Amino acid sequence: MKKSYYDKVHTWGRIWSILALMVLFSVPLGISIYYDAWPEITPLLKALISLIPIYWISAIVEVITYTPMLTYLSFVTGNITNLKLPCGLSAMNAAKVKANSEEGEVISTIAIGVSAITTTIIIAVGVLAFSPVLPVLTDPASILSPAFARVIPALFGALLASYLRKFWKISIVPIVVGCIVLAFVPGFGVGTLLFVTIVASIAGVFVMNKFGILEKKKK
Repeated sequence: MKKSYYDKVHTWGRIWSILALMVLFSVPLGISIYYDAWPEITPLLKALISLIPIYWISAIVEVITYTPMLTYLSFVTGNITNLKLPCGLSAMNAAKVKANSEEGEVISTIAIGVSAITTTIIIAVGVLAFSPVLPVLTDPASILSPAFARVIPALFGALLASYLRKFWKISIVPIVVGCIVLAFVPGFGVGTLLFVTIVASIAGVFVMNKFGILEKKKK
C-alpha cells in the first residue's frame, strides 16, 4: 500500500526525532564515560525537582500549540520561537495556504528547511566576520545595545501587523486576555501564555461566529 505524504512525514519525523535525542544525550553520556564522572542522584533529583515545574508545562503546551503550524523539522533543528515559527507563518501567509492543510505542511517544511540552512551559513559567516566587533556592538554602553534586546518583539511585531490588518476582530480577545494575564501574573511563562491566548482566540472566534460578528457584509 502506497504511503501518503503525511504517513511519510510522521515516519521520518519520528526517526529523526529519536536520532536527535540520542545525539543530545550522547554528549553528556560520552563526557561521563570518558572522565568517569557521573552525577550524584540526590543533587540531580533536587535540581530536577526545582527545574521541571518551570519547563514541563511549556514543553507540553508548545508541542500542542506549534504542531498545527510547524513540522518535525522545527523541533529537531530548534530555535522555534525566534526563527522557525516566524519563517513558517510568513511562508504560509505569502503562499496563501492554511496551516492545517497538506499545502501548508509542504510550504512550512520548505521554509523551515531553508531557514535552518540559511541560519547555519549566516551564523558561520557572522562568527568569523563579527567576532572582533561583536563585543563592542553588544556592550551596554553601545548605541546599538538596546536593539539586541528587541529582536523577538520586532519579529513577532512584523508578523502581527500583517495578521491584524486582515483579521483584526479575531485578535481582540487574545490580546485582551494576554494583557489581563500579564497584569496579574507578570512573570507568566511565554509558552504557557501562548497556549492561553490561542485557546482564548479559538473561543473568541467561536462566539463571534455564533453571533455573526465575523460575517462579511455583502456588497
